[in-house]
Amino acid sequence: MQQAKFQIGQIIEHKLFGYRGVIFEVDPVFSLSDEWYEQVARSRPPKDAPWYQVLVDKELHTTYVAEQNLISTEELTAIHHPALKSYFSDFKDGVYVTRQLSM
Repeated sequence: MQQAKFQIGQIIEHKLFGYRGVIFEVDPVFSLSDEWYEQVARSRPPKDAPWYQVLVDKELHTTYVAEQNLISTEELTAIHHPALKSYFSDFKDGVYVTRQLSM
């Protein structure tokens, strides 16, 4: 299994569509349905490499993206998404700090 290149809280950019976002979940391999893959993953990225859940900047939705379609971004300014506070507690030095769950 391939080591994930990106981490939760990291701001990334989509290579093909150009949007920025922040990663809020990492799957070591593709974990959605084959139907979703056939309909949505048009470039047919590998299923056996990491995939990421991303809060999309200035949008209301999230995306599920293969690692091969993401790059690090130079623009490390804050992301604007309504679900941001559900996952992160702070933004420091261009990285989001994961919210700690209380027991």
